[in-house]
Amino acid sequence: MNNINTLLVQAQAAHDTADWSSLIHYLQQLLLTENVQHLKFDNDLDNILEWALSVLTLGDFQQRWEIAKVFNHLGKIAIAPLIDILENEDADEELRSFVTQILGDMKSPDVIAPLTEVLKTDNEEIKAMAATALAKVGPVAIPALTDFLNNEDTCLLAVQALSYIRHKEIITPLIRVAKDAEVAVRLAAIEALASFHDPRVPPVLLNALDDVSASVRREAVFGLSYRCDLCFELDLVTKLKPRLYDFNLDVCCAAVIALSRMNCDAAADPLFQALISPDTPVKLQQEIIRALIWMETPSSLSYLHSALNEVQSVTLWQNIVTALGRANNQNVTDKAAEILLAFLQSKHPAIEITSIRSAIALSLGQLGKVQALEPLMTMLADEDAQVKLHAMAALKNLAINAPLTPELQQAVMTLLAKY
Repeated sequence: MNNINTLLVQAQAAHDTADWSSLIHYLQQLLLTENVQHLKFDNDLDNILEWALSVLTLGDFQQRWEIAKVFNHLGKIAIAPLIDILENEDADEELRSFVTQILGDMKSPDVIAPLTEVLKTDNEEIKAMAATALAKVGPVAIPALTDFLNNEDTCLLAVQALSYIRHKEIITPLIRVAKDAEVAVRLAAIEALASFHDPRVPPVLLNALDDVSASVRREAVFGLSYRCDLCFELDLVTKLKPRLYDFNLDVCCAAVIALSRMNCDAAADPLFQALISPDTPVKLQQEIIRALIWMETPSSLSYLHSALNEVQSVTLWQNIVTALGRANNQNVTDKAAEILLAFLQSKHPAIEITSIRSAIALSLGQLGKVQALEPLMTMLADEDAQVKLHAMAALKNLAINAPLTPELQQAVMTLLAKY
């Protein structure tokens, strides 16, 4: 108890001399759990509140930031004076911003009304902070925020605030604005809705696939990419396929990712068709190659094999060869090695290119298959020094990681020692 009295005296002295840093320290000590129970609530807490408000109104940025944490311990008695500051448009903007954050952190229904009043003002920065604060209050703030969806000046802020409240009650109001005239509102609504696995959401996302805004279409594609559980029920492959040919390249790339997440043979086929199309941009073709290897199914690898003969680009040949070396699933690594070895033995024009041969050597080394030993040894006699170097690196990797007999492992290391 004596310690409490000492702290109170020290806090009063610090307040009287405007020593805000010391005052903050004393207030933090007073509000420790073991000390609060000994305070004389009617008097001491009123004093603590007064001192905290002094620091908040007169301190610098750092001191305001530190004292903000104190208000959370004061609870409801701090709400009314903080609201007075918030409603004072003559108060400096930084102070009002701190007050807005503090009220939001209190998560009390009592702060909803004053914070929603701020949304009606012209100060965009404070409005945005008030919306974020309301989101912190949680589901009880949903009705108040929903009312602001009807005003074009506050609709976007309300949608953004609602999106921070991860509660199913926001779904209905967000669906209402998913077709809003403003792109930013539609985008924010679609992005928030996509995080819910609720039967009301997929129809909204499917509708947004044809939105006039590329950013909205892209967000809808991404949202559906996480619903592979509905792939067959909603025929998502068919619905997503047109977005591979969207006017916007970002939407196309999103569609590639979405289709690969469907992880079925039906999704691999449209990816392959887009890959071999002469009208497909190189960036998108590269994205498709990565997607097909990520799917790691026999059919997706078969499509990559076919693409080696269909595309006429050194860049894409190298991308495919490199991608095959990155297969990880044990079910398809044998297939990937088989494709690379067949390609190496073929008369394909790509084999005449040293960078392609080097990439094949590296990929075979990464796959770690015993059947690659002899072809890699042959590559040690390649006329190009880079190909030899990569073949050596691949053989060393096989000697260390492949399931070789001790005798074969020693033979490989002996051979490498000669180079």
